[in-house]
Amino acid sequence: MATPPRRPVSPMDAAEALFKPTKKPVAPAVERPAVPNTKEMVSLRLDSDVLAHFQEDGPGWQERINDTLRAAMLSKG
Repeated sequence: MATPPRRPVSPMDAAEALFKPTKKPVAPAVERPAVPNTKEMVSLRLDSDVLAHFQEDGPGWQERINDTLRAAMLSKG
């Protein structure tokens, strides 16, 4: 069985080979280990009245939201 040449023989085949899309290898996803007691920045959509409730006591409103979510998480488990 004859093997095809490694390089295109005709100019048309050579031109098509130049513009042929190449597939880039996909890098495997790197899974970060969970480090206890670290904060992670996220974007979260909250109703404006819920946000106002937590912000009305001043600074620390993000920690209050985190504490409330943790209490809900622990009560469910």
